[in-house]
Amino acid sequence: MNKKIRSELIQFFSDMVTPERERLFHMVLQKRTKYITVVLENFYQSHNASAIMRSCDCFGVHDMHIIENGNEYAVNPDIALGSSKWVNIIKYNQLNENTPVCYQELRKNGYRIIATTPHMGSKMLDDFNLLNGKIALVFGTELEGLSEFALENADEHLRIPMFGFTESFNVSVSASIILYKLTGELRKPGINWELMNDEKQEILLQWLRQSVKRSEKLEKEFLKKR
Repeated sequence: MNKKIRSELIQFFSDMVTPERERLFHMVLQKRTKYITVVLENFYQSHNASAIMRSCDCFGVHDMHIIENGNEYAVNPDIALGSSKWVNIIKYNQLNENTPVCYQELRKNGYRIIATTPHMGSKMLDDFNLLNGKIALVFGTELEGLSEFALENADEHLRIPMFGFTESFNVSVSASIILYKLTGELRKPGINWELMNDEKQEILLQWLRQSVKRSEKLEKEFLKKR
């Protein structure tokens, strides 16, 4: 869509939402980022996946990548609490094994792939350096963790310091801890974490569409009259 049409549609839909909602969209967009993205590999527990999506929204992480290697991702509305409307979901489900496709796409877009694992050899969260470039944090399932491919083909491995007997946190808790730490560091000087203006406009239009009833029909009618 060209920028002129997009701008006209933003104005068209903005007139249909309250000024307070429009201001909220602009405020949230100023804190949104794609410098950090989250990847979930073959999740089958919808409550964990939905809790991580909710954390992505709360910490301003806009994209979440879903790898479906046999298990289909499903939103648990009681856990997600509407966050699926505001987080961009990108699915990989065309093959039996979709992790290589996801990794290839992430690298094409300039991401370092960071596999989260509690095993020895991983870099501690407190020592992780965000200055080295954009990161994709990859999380595995509660029962099996990450696949062998996901671990072996990651650029780095990351773990949370622990001091008890249990091997690891619940995966959604792990994601929240890591996102809290890294998004807090992200907004310090020296990292270009903010969205480009063009990205903000695309997201704003999408959010406006989702906030207006029958937006698809209204948009078609608007474009016909234009």
